[in-house]
Amino acid sequence: MVINGGDTAEPGTALLIAAAPVGKGRLMDASSALPALAAVPPSALTGTPAATVIELADPLDPQTVLTRIRAAAAAEGPLSVYIAGQLQLDRKQRLLHLALARTTPTTMRYTALPWHWLASETAIRRPGTTTVVVDLVADADAWQHLTAAGLTLGHGIRLFGRIMPAPARRVAASPDYLKACAAIWRSGARPDLATLHEQAAVRAGGETALLLTDGAPSRAGAPEAAQAPSHPLASAAEDPHPAILAAAQAGRHGEAASAAAVWEQKEVRTHGPGSVQAIHWLEVRADLARLAQDPGLSCELWMAAAEARLTRQQAADDADVEAAVDRAHHQWEQIRDLPRARSLAPALVTLRRSVPGRQRGALQVLQRRLESLHAGPVA
Repeated sequence: MVINGGDTAEPGTALLIAAAPVGKGRLMDASSALPALAAVPPSALTGTPAATVIELADPLDPQTVLTRIRAAAAAEGPLSVYIAGQLQLDRKQRLLHLALARTTPTTMRYTALPWHWLASETAIRRPGTTTVVVDLVADADAWQHLTAAGLTLGHGIRLFGRIMPAPARRVAASPDYLKACAAIWRSGARPDLATLHEQAAVRAGGETALLLTDGAPSRAGAPEAAQAPSHPLASAAEDPHPAILAAAQAGRHGEAASAAAVWEQKEVRTHGPGSVQAIHWLEVRADLARLAQDPGLSCELWMAAAEARLTRQQAADDADVEAAVDRAHHQWEQIRDLPRARSLAPALVTLRRSVPGRQRGALQVLQRRLESLHAGPVA
């Protein structure tokens, strides 16, 4: 829905996400936050007179959530994202995920939303125009990870909220922090975000909670907030590539992807969309997705890079064009998520017809594998 307050100021967008697994895996009654937030004037959610509010309640598919995040991030005005749910850690890749309705510990990599997807999509926005407010519960592995490394997004993104450890008993926690924010707004008060955060954290309680104040983590009740990490990768004056690669190799994939996206956006502003400089960072993001073992995203980004080079009138047999398509093809073959592989296949087939590459029969191999996808699970 679109709410217009009659002002000519740039409208804002609020994306409300409430997500948690169904059944015994649910650690938070996330969807109970939505009625409270829906009762708040939309202008309070965005801080703008005109607002678009989008709700996602217990989504099933990470691609659906990614599409909504991507669409919201493309909006020109201020963006506020409110998330209630639970974080889980993929034990193989050590990556944080937001659990969705069908998420289980064994299917997490295919049914949950990787946190670095959110970081990557919001990192391309102008610094200072994006705010993320979270009310989360973390399972045991995720909690241990968070207390050591914190929860991060890209440079220039404001992050507030509360993260609780999983309750000792199998009783779903309540998103009391977001409910407290909603109650404050419904009272007619419009405090700044830092003040709102402090008031909501006090009302919500939780002595063991990890509080996020503009990205800096602190324990509930601690006299001072812990300092935010130093060496924002996205603002390094020297060559940023070594630091970004080091972050990825250390398992900080979300941080690395966010920094690369920021550098890409800087090049877009300086040299224009489709410039060689912007395409370079698009390819860096594609390779970072490979390092994060996210072949679907890597394939998508390599295809985008190939298409951007073709749009620049680079020839189909240009080495950079062929390399981008070959890498997209290779990453596509690594995808184990059947719907994801099918969704990317048509665009890849179209690219392969335009850019056959130097490996004989690559298009035929692709088409045979696509046929096998319709016959059963990915081999």
